[in-house]
Amino acid sequence: MRTNFRTRAIWLALAVALALVGSPQESKAASAAEINAGVNETLRKFYRQVGGARRLADKAAAILVFPSVVKAGLGVGGEYGEGALRIRAKTVAYYNTISASIGFQLGAQVRSVIIVFMTKEALASFRKKNGWKVGVDGSVALITVGVGGSIDTNKITDPIIGFILGSKGLMYNLTLEGSKISRIRR
Repeated sequence: MRTNFRTRAIWLALAVALALVGSPQESKAASAAEINAGVNETLRKFYRQVGGARRLADKAAAILVFPSVVKAGLGVGGEYGEGALRIRAKTVAYYNTISASIGFQLGAQVRSVIIVFMTKEALASFRKKNGWKVGVDGSVALITVGVGGSIDTNKITDPIIGFILGSKGLMYNLTLEGSKISRIRR
């Protein structure tokens, strides 16, 4: 019963999101080429805006990038996005992220999500799960950038870290908790 309610809530939220931010043509699933183009642009933006981001990417076991995660709500909310997992700058798999929420919410927002796997063990644990849930199957430490606007890669000790980018740069006080990430075919 609870899963059925959650599924209906997610579909309702996605319908609201599509009505608020896109035309029916935009609501179709993205192709591999479209996802890769979005990932490339998101990473360029990330490297340009956040000092140390490229060094961090070079140290990482893999990077999962969701170029466009649409969050929308009208009482019941949800978010959805598609992205790619990259190992050494090469796309190895495609994923989607989905979550639902209940509470006061109205409107829509688009953001980019970057999840960085710093260890091979964290990456292996992620890849062996179908339907990996943030906060259940693994924790993602969201990174905020200090006054200098750069990341100190020597101080990062978490095996999985994340960044949320809005149209004006890094976003704060947000969470990925409860998001489900699943592999998709493209």
